[in-house]
Amino acid sequence: MEERCLCEQNDVLIFSCAGSSNVGQIANQSAVNLARKGLGRHFCLAGIGGHVSGMIESTRAGKALVAIDGCPVACARKTLEHAGFHAHEYLQVTEFGIEKNHDFDVNPSNVEKVTNHLVSQISKIRSA
Repeated sequence: MEERCLCEQNDVLIFSCAGSSNVGQIANQSAVNLARKGLGRHFCLAGIGGHVSGMIESTRAGKALVAIDGCPVACARKTLEHAGFHAHEYLQVTEFGIEKNHDFDVNPSNVEKVTNHLVSQISKIRSA
């Protein structure tokens, strides 16, 4: 595995819930999709919560932070705020009318809906 500095700048950093519910998994898969499309770097929310110095510095260097939560508990947003950060773009999966459950069944069309919304929002951030 190639070693890279954790302090590399990236213009958009994407933080997602990966909670133990369908909407947490939708949030995480949407973040993965955005990173695969080259719209930002899917970044480690646990590292921010753990105050890992290199990850904190990388986050400070980012142009914009995107936070994706599964539900109103808002773990991703609250973790970022606890570390002193503010998400430039924030989304809760349940705001799309997707009901939270704990069976982990993820409907691909729901992932696509969330991903497509964020593609549009991130494109606006990057062009600003």
